[in-house]
Amino acid sequence: MSSLSVVIPSWNTRELLRGCLRSLESSLPHSSEVIVVDNGSTDGSAKMIAQEFPGVRLVRNTRNLGFTVACNQGVSLARGNYVLLLNSDTVAQGDALRRMQLFLECNPYYGACVPRLVGVDGSTQRSMQRLPNIWTPFFTGTPLERWFPNSPERRRCQALDFNYERVGEVENPPAVCLMLRKQALGTEKPLDETLWLAFSDADLCRRLWYTGWRIAYLPQSRVLHFGGASAAQMVDYDANWQRNRLAYFRKHHGRFASAWVKLCMGLAVVDHSIRELWRRAHGDEDECLTLVWSEYVAFLRH
Repeated sequence: MSSLSVVIPSWNTRELLRGCLRSLESSLPHSSEVIVVDNGSTDGSAKMIAQEFPGVRLVRNTRNLGFTVACNQGVSLARGNYVLLLNSDTVAQGDALRRMQLFLECNPYYGACVPRLVGVDGSTQRSMQRLPNIWTPFFTGTPLERWFPNSPERRRCQALDFNYERVGEVENPPAVCLMLRKQALGTEKPLDETLWLAFSDADLCRRLWYTGWRIAYLPQSRVLHFGGASAAQMVDYDANWQRNRLAYFRKHHGRFASAWVKLCMGLAVVDHSIRELWRRAHGDEDECLTLVWSEYVAFLRH
């Protein structure tokens, strides 16, 4: 049995994926396996893997099934005691992955761990968060975030007080590089596939915490993260993100929360419209408000 299974979902990120796989060749622990789930890429990603990385287990989807489904496909094939969900736009630095696995081996209380994510300039990406609650949609993504940037809820949810220089616990890290104990995953499909693009990682972290597992942050493990490679190619990314957010709150907070998220989204749309009209009054047209409102009306139907 492999000690570590690396699962990489990928969609049209050939060059970044090549760099990611090359970094794994020197950074993986012994007895590891790499599984790439290609989501119907049209940029030659699958061909590149077959030619340059014959040891990688490749799953070829005929179309883009989404981040969540691709992760579940990879996890279902994983043979390791530990599973690493890894974005294709990352580069593992030094012994980061070996440090992460060693931490889980020595600390059975933890079900998962994440590294320090750094940008191309070497700066730490402040990506750790806490789990959303019913007040999160009101204080983030609405004009209240602009009016009250230091509100208690924004500071809590976005973990503005998180210390990135010390080992600690984190509630809701991104699944950019998330190493999990196979035992903590529970099932072969640990991610909720109704959240096909976003919030499936928050849903997974919530389940881990509510079943007694904790997630560790390891600052000495560093992983370079370019960020947004696949999202930038999706013309409907924002709309899908909002629908997944709605589904997450409906799942965990009930139908009232669904209406609450829609109301908060409406507040953001009204604020955006007022600011757009102000820009137009000063000769600076930004975007079509008809499209903004039609998208919001479509959002209300979900």
